[in-house]
Amino acid sequence: MDSIPANRRLWNRISGAYQRRHDPRIGAEPRLWGMYSLPDARLRALGDVTGKRVLELGCGAGQWSRSLAAEGAHVVGVDLSEAQLDAAVRARGADRYWLVQGAAERLPFAADSFDLVFCDFGGLSWAPPHLAVPQAARVLRRGGRLVFNVASPWFEACYDEAAGGVTTTLRQDYFGLGAVAEGDGAASYQLTYGDWVRVLRGAGLVIDDLIEPRPDPGTPNGYNRTEPTDWAHRWPAELLWVTHKP
Repeated sequence: MDSIPANRRLWNRISGAYQRRHDPRIGAEPRLWGMYSLPDARLRALGDVTGKRVLELGCGAGQWSRSLAAEGAHVVGVDLSEAQLDAAVRARGADRYWLVQGAAERLPFAADSFDLVFCDFGGLSWAPPHLAVPQAARVLRRGGRLVFNVASPWFEACYDEAAGGVTTTLRQDYFGLGAVAEGDGAASYQLTYGDWVRVLRGAGLVIDDLIEPRPDPGTPNGYNRTEPTDWAHRWPAELLWVTHKP
C-alpha cells in the first residue's frame, strides 16, 4: 500500500509526456493491446461488450474506455492520477463514460457491480496483485470476467537497466520478481507464472485462457527497446489473462 502516493506522484509528473508520446498509438484504432498494439480482433480476449457494465483499472487518458463506450458498453474508468484523469476528460468527446479517482488496491465500488473488469498495463501492473486481484473479483458479478494484460516475467528477467532495454541475457532472478522500483518510492509489480495462478485462484477466479501475444516479425515495440528487435516474436513479452468469477 505504501506505493500508492508515490505512484500517484509519478504519474502526475509523467502524464503529459506519456500521452504526447503514446496517445496516437494507443488510440490508433479500437482495442489495441500492449507494447505491440495487437488488435483484440486477433487475440479474441474481450468479446462483445454491448450493454455490459465495464470497469477499466488504470484508464490513463481513457483511450480504451472511450473505445468500449463507443461500442455500447457502460464504462467506468478508474485511475490513481489526477493528471491522467484530466487527460481523459479532455479527450472524452461524445462517447460518455464515468471517470473515478481511486486505487486498484481499494476500489471505491460496491460488490457485484461489473460484468467486465479489464486493464492493459494498468492497475494490475501498478498495484500489488495480491491486493488488487481480490478487489477486482469483489466488484465482479457472478459470471463476470477479469481480463488483463501485463508484462511477461521473461521480459522483466531479461531487462537490462544499464542498457535501457531487453536483451537475450537473464538479468534478474525469476524467483525474485515482485515489486520493481520505479524511482522515488514508486513501484510496478511483476509475478511469476505460478504466483499469478495462485493469486487468481486465491481470489476465487477461474482461469479460462492465458494468451501470450506474439507480434509478427518487424512489428515495432512502442514502449521499450529490445535486442534483437524481434524479441517478442521469439519469446513471450506479455501475458493476457482471461478469467471469470463462477
